[in-house]
Amino acid sequence: QVQLVESGGGLVQAGGSLRLSCVASGRIFSLNTMAWYRQPPGKQRELVAAITSGGSTNYVDSVKGRFTISRDNAKNTVYLQMNSLKPEDTAAYYCNIQTGGRNYWGQGTQVTVSS
Repeated sequence: QVQLVESGGGLVQAGGSLRLSCVASGRIFSLNTMAWYRQPPGKQRELVAAITSGGSTNYVDSVKGRFTISRDNAKNTVYLQMNSLKPEDTAAYYCNIQTGGRNYWGQGTQVTVSS
């Protein structure tokens, strides 16, 4: 089993910044992918950004140039630096890890961007 604990969400004005963190614990294999997903109210969950244990990253087009995903493998922690936030970034953000052929999710942290 793997546990994920997110932190760093909150309320911010448009143009502001937030940094999300997610700490993973449990049975984590060295080869894994960590990611952030988000789910706006009434919409489907979507991938925001992902990073492999080797450091390769990918982003959804709508956040490219504004968000940066990074990780600290020694701490099993993934971060999402969100700059130039827009009201459309408002969503519940979920941490995800794929390891050992399984998929695990955090409880989610709310990000609200006011206009």
